[in-house]
Amino acid sequence: MNRRRIVVASMVGTTIEFFDFYIYATAAVLVFPTLFFPKGNDAAALLASFATFGLAFAARPLGSILFGHFGDRVGRKATLVGSLLTMGIATFLIGLLPTYDQAGYLAPALLALMRFAQGLGLGGEWSGAALLATETAEKGKRAWAAMWPQLGAPFGFFLANGVFLVIMQVMDFDSKTSASNHAFMTWGWRIPFLLSAVMVLVGLYVRLKLTETPVFAKAVEEGKKVKAPIGEVLRTAWRPLIIGTFVMVATYTLFYLVTTWIVSYGTGKVTDKSGVKLSVSYIDFLEMQLIAVLFFAVFVAVSGRLADRFGRRLVLIIVTLAIIVYGLSFKWILDPAHTTQGTMLAVLIVGLTLMGLTFGPMSAVLPELFATNVRYTGSGVSYNFASIIGAAIAPFIATWLVKDYGVEWVGVYLAIAGLSTLVALVVMRETRDVELDKV
Repeated sequence: MNRRRIVVASMVGTTIEFFDFYIYATAAVLVFPTLFFPKGNDAAALLASFATFGLAFAARPLGSILFGHFGDRVGRKATLVGSLLTMGIATFLIGLLPTYDQAGYLAPALLALMRFAQGLGLGGEWSGAALLATETAEKGKRAWAAMWPQLGAPFGFFLANGVFLVIMQVMDFDSKTSASNHAFMTWGWRIPFLLSAVMVLVGLYVRLKLTETPVFAKAVEEGKKVKAPIGEVLRTAWRPLIIGTFVMVATYTLFYLVTTWIVSYGTGKVTDKSGVKLSVSYIDFLEMQLIAVLFFAVFVAVSGRLADRFGRRLVLIIVTLAIIVYGLSFKWILDPAHTTQGTMLAVLIVGLTLMGLTFGPMSAVLPELFATNVRYTGSGVSYNFASIIGAAIAPFIATWLVKDYGVEWVGVYLAIAGLSTLVALVVMRETRDVELDKV
């Protein structure tokens, strides 16, 4: 299989999937609380919006089981096409939904349904893209090869926020001053969701040209396919399933604190228990995130080299310790009485640098924990169960903590997530030298 085609197919697909996922995250703070939920209590509407945001994470393990079944039974290629279509159609339909004023409670119900479908699609996407990269990698360069689909996360995030930023600036919209009847709030926000259809067509074109991975083809030839991959995982690979899940928890918690929750905190939608709040304009905050996400992308690439040279465990243990220290510093670096825009930019850069270093090796580590005939299912379930523990509730819990106890407790929450990952890494075996076609 052509190496360049594999890189493009794995990276383009995950970029599209994460673009779809992140435009929802952006709209969950900026648009949905105002347009899709009853008016009267802004904090309640924001929490309700975060709840629908988290619904996708509940769907993701189901998606990993569903698509993992076909990925381990039918093949990686066909399943990757199915996951992309599921995600893309749901995202496009969000751009066509009626608002609460137009349809009442049907509006948030439909929004929740589409968000659930997004979660199903992404639940099957990541592991398929990771396997496409790892099962075709050169010897000794598997973490570097597996790094390419991981770049879809920062690229998708950059595109999502970039598109929103351009639309807001062109339409002269600022969330602090513009009313809900502004053109951006009536129809402009729909543009990124509708544009996703074009990106999905590009992704399908690339993926339909792929052939099956040689590792999976060999497993089929040797008669190693199983009838019920999830049952086989639970029966024979429950230990790596648990380890893989907790290895990912700190990564998820960190990312959704420094990309989703921090937007509401930094733009003043969430007030600290002291009554003081930050007041960065939404456009300024998006610009800072776009700068910080470049560090995310660079350090995803750096992590691939480090994980191949020094091993997965050592690199991830060091980075996880740094995440714990970062969380415990929130009391000082995010104090609303002293935090400036410059400080906030530094907080975002450090957070997303750590994110790149911890996220980059994951598409090598998790597949390496499982045998070929259950690898799609096992790696996907680990990855996506971690999303429930580490991401689905993170913005919700952080919003509650900062309101009732102060921002330092959000950092303690991150540190606890880091500690759970540290324990998993200590008990995990090193997987750098595992031969994928022999497990």
